[in-house]
Order: sequence, then structure tokens, then C-alpha cells
Amino acid sequence: MEEFELEPDERVIRTVRKHWFVLLVTAIPFALLAWLPTLIPGILARMSESAFPLLPLLTAESPWFRLFLGLWWLLIWIGAFNAFTQYYLNHWVITSLRIVRIRQHGFFSRDVSSFLLSHVQDVTTNVHGIFADLLGYGSVQVETAGTASKNFIMDGIEDPQGMRDLIMREIAELYKRRNSTHIGL
Repeated sequence: MEEFELEPDERVIRTVRKHWFVLLVTAIPFALLAWLPTLIPGILARMSESAFPLLPLLTAESPWFRLFLGLWWLLIWIGAFNAFTQYYLNHWVITSLRIVRIRQHGFFSRDVSSFLLSHVQDVTTNVHGIFADLLGYGSVQVETAGTASKNFIMDGIEDPQGMRDLIMREIAELYKRRNSTHIGL
């Protein structure tokens, strides 16, 4: 599935996704929420039936508890799969002429936006936190020129300084190619 078409003289330089640690941090709450219902039978075993009359319905052998547990895990699985889908399908493509941002919203909605490298005014990197510093991930903010100026922010990517340098190198190459074309005329 191709989200955009390349121009005749355009080539893909790099495709960038978020760092694997960002996915891991996103998955931890789902793992904890999936584990949470397994504690319920142990907690309920300590309660008396006179204090809580619905206690027999919430035992591990109860079909109602199993239905609840199945639905709970189904919802957790859907949420975790959605998080992975977001991780995998949200990406940025750096080409020789532009930067393309592909953002997935839910399972069936996607936005594709781009801007030309010739409109880039500033590229800023940010690395915040001990894990980001140790694992080498952060964010890159690219500002564009013009009246409808946009900021593209790439959060949680690996080696943000390298990405900034790559973008700046491609901008320099673009201007070099344009100047050599104008001089050759």
C-alpha cells in the first residue's frame, strides 16, 4: 500500500518510526490491565458471603466471571493491537525533495501530509529523560516557512540528532543541485 507517489527525480532517503522503547512503555499498561482480573478470585476468597451476597457469581468457576474475563481480555487485546498499529503505521519518510508524515488514527483512518525541504526554516532536536538519553531517542521538530507555516514533530524517534543532520544534509544537497542546474543554463 503506497500512501504517496514519488516525483520522477525524487528518492526515499529514510523511513523513520518511533523507538522500540516507546512501544514497550505503551504496552506495559495493557499487560498490567490484563493481569488485574486474575487477582479478583483471591481478593474475593477473603471476603465473607454475608458481607457480599454476589460472591458466588464472581468465583473463577462461575460462567459470569469467565464471560467478564473473556470480554475484559478481548478489550485489552483490541487496545494493545491498536497501540501496535499506531506504532507501526505512524511514520515519517524523508525523501530527496520533501518530508512526508503518515499518521494513523484508529484502525481505518489515515492522514498523509508533506512539505518540501526547500521550505524548511529550522530543525530542532529534544532529548528529555534518563531513558531517552541512555537509549538514544527523542523528538525532532521541523519548522517550515510561509504564511501557513507548519511544524512537524517526530516524537520518540531513534537518534534525533542523526535525523536532524540527515535533514540538513538533504537540504544542502537540494540547494546544491538547484544551483548547479541554474549555473549550467
